[in-house]
Amino acid sequence: TIMRSQTAPDAAGVTCPVLATAHIVSGKWTLVMLRDLAEGPRRFSELQRSLAGISPRTLSIRLRALECKGIVERREFAEMPPRVEYRLTTKGAALAPIVDAMRAYGTRWLADDCADGRSVQRVLEAVGS
Repeated sequence: TIMRSQTAPDAAGVTCPVLATAHIVSGKWTLVMLRDLAEGPRRFSELQRSLAGISPRTLSIRLRALECKGIVERREFAEMPPRVEYRLTTKGAALAPIVDAMRAYGTRWLADDCADGRSVQRVLEAVGS
């Protein structure tokens, strides 16, 4: 499934908040979508251009999944031609510090590894992207 709504509870039946958050942000493309939407509302075509390599179908599925989780809001405008924008909800904007922390970590610890792109590709393969 794209993003399972359930996470594995521990022995006491309690779901770990870290694991629950990881299920939201771990889907392929999700973090970069959050990165882009943290900058402000985006139209579908803007997101697709920014996320080089994502198919329209995958982008649509990811956006719907994030909308169902209350992370993204879809806003339709009654214009011709019709216009649709996506933006982070308050709940979604609360994830921005995670993206910022990952950016800071990557800049500090992975910048040299990222220079040739090979290390980045190995990391992406390791996490199943």
